[in-house]
Amino acid sequence: MRTPTRRTVLGAALAAAGTGLLAACSADPMKGMDHGGAAPTTPGGFVAPGGPEVAAAEARRGPGPERKVALTATETTLDLGGRTVRSWAYGDRLPGQEVRATVGETLAVSLANHLPQPTSLHWHGLALRNDMDGVPGLTQDAVRAGAGFEYRFALAHPGTYWFHPHSGVQQDRGLYAPLIVEDPREPLRYDKEWVVVLDDWVDGVDGSTPDAVLAELARGMGAMDHAGMDHSAMGGHDMAAMGGTPAGTPSAAPPTAAGPSRMLMGARSALLGGDAGDVGYPFHLVNGRLATAPETFTAKPGDRVRIRLINVGGDTAYRVALGGHELTVTHTDGFPVEPATTQALLLGMGERYDVLVTVQDGVFPLTALAEGKNAAALALLRTGGGAAPDASVRPAELDGRLLGAAQLKADPSVRLPARAPDRTVRLELTGGMAKADWAFNGRRYDPAQRYPVAAGERVRLEFRNTTSMWHPVHLHGHTFALPGDGPRKDTAIVLPGATLAVDFDADNPGLWMVHCHNVYHAETGMMTVLGYRG
Repeated sequence: MRTPTRRTVLGAALAAAGTGLLAACSADPMKGMDHGGAAPTTPGGFVAPGGPEVAAAEARRGPGPERKVALTATETTLDLGGRTVRSWAYGDRLPGQEVRATVGETLAVSLANHLPQPTSLHWHGLALRNDMDGVPGLTQDAVRAGAGFEYRFALAHPGTYWFHPHSGVQQDRGLYAPLIVEDPREPLRYDKEWVVVLDDWVDGVDGSTPDAVLAELARGMGAMDHAGMDHSAMGGHDMAAMGGTPAGTPSAAPPTAAGPSRMLMGARSALLGGDAGDVGYPFHLVNGRLATAPETFTAKPGDRVRIRLINVGGDTAYRVALGGHELTVTHTDGFPVEPATTQALLLGMGERYDVLVTVQDGVFPLTALAEGKNAAALALLRTGGGAAPDASVRPAELDGRLLGAAQLKADPSVRLPARAPDRTVRLELTGGMAKADWAFNGRRYDPAQRYPVAAGERVRLEFRNTTSMWHPVHLHGHTFALPGDGPRKDTAIVLPGATLAVDFDADNPGLWMVHCHNVYHAETGMMTVLGYRG
């Protein structure tokens, strides 16, 4: 929980991004989706990521003062708090150094790739120019090992955001950092601010890597002699009832070539509609720290604190509570909501919530329960004397009043004007663990497949989840509105068997991904593209 400071480092210049028709995705599911290559030419009729329509939209956002940042993606050793691991990160810290800028500024970021693989930077939640969105094979060429790339774009909206690669499962290493866009006319008043980053961790633990996890999951449950069975046939991985692995523990599958099996069986959560996840992570972190060595934030009793919560995990939802306190939700995914008080919040991967809390006197746990996985991450608030709780602490507020996004209302200043949709794009969430065939509308990611939209339209995205797992769906380059004056968001949970219809205004031309933010679901196929017609 780091107190933010403004930082100015080396600058960057605008670079052209690749455009066009994309190479077909990999036929080998164990390699994930091949969206890391070049993009030769855009099919006729679609706006190109570097086209004049994109440049015109950026010009309307307006050039502003430049905020320069230099990032180096590199192999490094990370200290998680008494446990060191080899991983990939931005520099030598976890999370990466926070980037903080002001709305209206132009962010100029120079990325140097010192990794052994190509990489990229995606700016999660930002409405930015399409050729800076950081999706290799769609909006730019991959940044080769040993090469660099210059990202440059206007910051149109204040809020809590973050950035990470969009290259394979690199996000499930240490390649992530917060991006805070401040509002010079910020209406909230507070004494302190915390940025709290939640993560599930596997990289470098007993030889594990995210790529090995992907390979194991991509083989499907057939690799465990459960071929042809889906989640519903097993009650959502509840193998304990079948005499198998106890619920919420890693499976008894043979170890992989890179560490022990990480396939999780029996993880259950009523809040998530059943199956809670596929991956048994050995660690869960707050700001890169283990629960046995938590980060401690200090304040004075009575201080008013703004907490910016970010879930950067690969496969874990977190239920968050601060012991002895209530939380007042003020924002979700960067956009303000009508203030609402709660004791706990549930964050899917990619979601962010801002809360205000008036802190009491003592030592209190900020606990992030790995929903359905029998584990938790921890940080501490200290405003006075007393012994700190240990890593096993579970504040009562975790089981208290819980608000979800559907219960929140957008602040009137950011509500979409009432309007019937001009176009409805229906996306059925399909697939399962039996064959690891996650997809939209039964079709695994193919970058040449685009769902057309037109500039100026009110677009409705209708997500119908026919799988037996929950999915946090994420839209690039836009924010959508949940029904009934609901909050503006870019990532939303769709429960199994449920349908979620969200609306957005098509005001940012280009080619934009829609995908599940479970990195392993996305990399085995649950991604697609919305393309603006030229």
